[in-house]
Amino acid sequence: MEINENEVYTSSEMQKILKISQSTATRMLKTGLIRSAKVGKQYRIMGKELLRLVSPKLEDKVGILYNKGRRWIHEGIDDQKGEPK
Repeated sequence: MEINENEVYTSSEMQKILKISQSTATRMLKTGLIRSAKVGKQYRIMGKELLRLVSPKLEDKVGILYNKGRRWIHEGIDDQKGEPK
């Protein structure tokens, strides 16, 4: 499927294009990893945002954000157990 940078996509279309789950798409939209506009209860994403996401330059940023989030989750779990970090 070709991504047109001037076309507007829905979150379900974005999921199909990026081959990701609904929860992953929602998380990416809510955290601002993908800039979007919310129309009613639905998100609208510009094609150029999807192209920006799949560019190699962004891949490193995504990895860093993912690792920060993972670290944050694990630190929170360790805090709840009372174990040292």
